[in-house]
Amino acid sequence: MNIAVIGGGMMGLTLAYRLSQQGHKVTVFESNNQLGGLATYHDYGSFVWDRFYHVILPSDTQLINFIKEINLGDKLRWRPTLTGCYIDQKLYSISNTIEFLRFPPLTIIGKFRLALTLLYGSRMKNWRRLEKITVEDWLLKISGRNTYEKLWQPLLLAKLGENYKRVSAVFIWSYIKRLFSARDSKLHKEQLGYVAGGYKTVFDQLEKLICAAGGNICTGVAVKYVKPDSKGGLWVEHNKAKEHFDKVIFTGPVNILQQIADRSLVQIGDSTVEYLGVICMSLITRKALVPYYIVNLADLRIPFTGVLGMSNLVSLQETAGLHLTYLPKYVHSDDPLLKQTDDELRSLFFRGLHLMFPQLKADDIVAAHINRAMKMQPLQVLNYSHLVPKIVTENDDFFVLNTSQFVNDTLNNNTVVGHVNEFSEKFSSKHFSA
Repeated sequence: MNIAVIGGGMMGLTLAYRLSQQGHKVTVFESNNQLGGLATYHDYGSFVWDRFYHVILPSDTQLINFIKEINLGDKLRWRPTLTGCYIDQKLYSISNTIEFLRFPPLTIIGKFRLALTLLYGSRMKNWRRLEKITVEDWLLKISGRNTYEKLWQPLLLAKLGENYKRVSAVFIWSYIKRLFSARDSKLHKEQLGYVAGGYKTVFDQLEKLICAAGGNICTGVAVKYVKPDSKGGLWVEHNKAKEHFDKVIFTGPVNILQQIADRSLVQIGDSTVEYLGVICMSLITRKALVPYYIVNLADLRIPFTGVLGMSNLVSLQETAGLHLTYLPKYVHSDDPLLKQTDDELRSLFFRGLHLMFPQLKADDIVAAHINRAMKMQPLQVLNYSHLVPKIVTENDDFFVLNTSQFVNDTLNNNTVVGHVNEFSEKFSSKHFSA
C-alpha cells in the first residue's frame, strides 16, 4: 500500500518506520530542510547537538525499546544527575530527601503538603475530573496557599505565563506522574539518559531504515492541500508536484491541518487548540554554570523558565569539551516575544543570566544561539479533551495523529513513541493490510 506521512518529526518518522516494516511503501513529507521537527538538531559550530533539550528517563520503556529495536541500543548512555531550585535569589540543591527536608524557603508544614501533593498526584488515576478544575485551584487545595505562592505559582508563571490561570490540573498531574514513574523504576533509578550523538543519530538511522525498505524521505517539501479522489485514496498537492496515495496520515499541528485538509476529510469543530511556543537560548561556555542537570526557577525577575545544564548529563566529548546550557522560555504561540530578533532575545536573556550568575564573565562565553518554535505543545485548558481532533476522520483513507491528542500526558519522545505504537496496533490489520 502507498502511504503518505505528513510531518518528518519524531512522530512522523517513527510512524513511517513502523509502516515500512509492515511492507508498505511510505513517503514522508517534511516542510523543513532538516528532519526531526521539535526534536531536531543544531550546528553549534564546534559540535552538533539537539536544538532543544531532551532527556531519557529510566521509565521511558517504550522509547528505550524503540531505540534498541532500530539497533541503537549500544548508543544509550546513562549518568547520575542532580536537581536544583533557584528561589529568593539563592540556588539550592534538592537532589535527595535530606536536601528536600532542609529546603529553607518552605516551612515544615509547607514541605509536608508539597510531599502530599506529589504523592497524591502520582497515585491519582482519574485524570478526567482534573481537567474540570484549574491547576491553581487544585494546587491551592492540596498544597496550601503558602507553598503555592512560594513555589508553585512562580513555577507556573515561568512555564506558562499568565496562561496558567486557564490551564487544568491535568497539566501538573502529568508532570508529577512522569516524575514518580521515573523514581519508581528499577532500572538506573538515580540516572538519566541520552543517545550518543543526540537525536541526529536517531533520525539518521530512521531515514536509513525507511529508505532501505523502499520508502522516500522528502525534505523541504511543504504540503499545500490534501483532497479525496472520487475513485479512492487521496491526492497530496505540494510545492513540487501532485501525487496520489492510498492512505494519508497527518502528524503536524492543528492549525496546519485546518489549512491543508479538504473540509470533507476532517471536522475539527468550532473550538481551536491553542499552543505554547518556546524560545530557547543555547549557551556555550568554557565552564559549567551549575552542577545540576536542571534548575527549576521560582523567581519572576528571571526571563527564562529554567536552567538545563546539558553538559552535566552529556559527556563533554560530545560537545568538544565545551559546556552546553539550555535557557528556555515558554510563551503563548501568539506572544510578540516570539517575533523579536535574536539580538533582542539575547539581550533579554543575558540580563537574567547576570542576575543569577553575577560572576559569569564575557570570556567564559563562547557563543549564544537562539532557537524558537511557534507550536511547541498544546495548551491544556479546561476540558481540553473535548477540543482534540480524533484519529478517525470523515474519510477512511485520512488519519490524524499529533501532539494535540496528548490529553493526559506530557510532551516527550516516550509519549510520542507510545502513541505511534498504539496507533499501529489498532489500525495496521484493519486499515493498512498490504
